[in-house]
Amino acid sequence: MRLAGFIICFFVPFLSIAQVKDTTYANQYAQEYQERISKAYINGRYIPKDVDDAMRVLDEVVDPDGQERFRVQPEDRAVKMIHFSFGRWMIVNWGFYEGSRLSHTLREKGITYPDDMASTLMYCYHRKLNDQPMQLDSLAAHFSELRRLEVEERLKQGTVIESEGIRN
Repeated sequence: MRLAGFIICFFVPFLSIAQVKDTTYANQYAQEYQERISKAYINGRYIPKDVDDAMRVLDEVVDPDGQERFRVQPEDRAVKMIHFSFGRWMIVNWGFYEGSRLSHTLREKGITYPDDMASTLMYCYHRKLNDQPMQLDSLAAHFSELRRLEVEERLKQGTVIESEGIRN
C-alpha cells in the first residue's frame, strides 16, 4: 500500500505537468499558425494569397526559357522533374510546413501535405502555361484520395493513426 501511495504522490504531479506543457504548446502553435496565415510576408518573402496569385508570382520568378521547357513536357513528367527542386523551393519559401495564407487556402480545399501542395501548384502552373483549365477541385480530390489510400494501407500494416497525423 505504501508503494502505491509513493507512486501516486511522486508520478501524478509529473503527468499533470506534461499535460499542461502539451496544452500550452498546442495553444502556442495554434496562435502562431493563425498569425502566419494572415501575413502577406513571412521572413521577407511574399506569400501568395491564393492559387491565382501563386500563378502570377510563378510567371514573375520563372524565366521565359524555363516556362517553355516546363510547358512542352508531358504534365506528369514536368511535375516530377522539378518536384525536388522548384517544388521544394515553394514548400520552404511559401511556408507550407509552418502554415501560410497560401497553404491555408490549399488546406481548405483538402490538400494537407506540403508535397501535395507543391505538386498541385506545379500541375496548375503547367496547365496555365498550356492554356488549360487548372481544375483545382479535381486535383484536391486526387490528392485527398491518395492520402486516404495511404492511411488504409498503413492501417493494414498495423501502424497507428493519430489526430495530428500518421505515425509509425
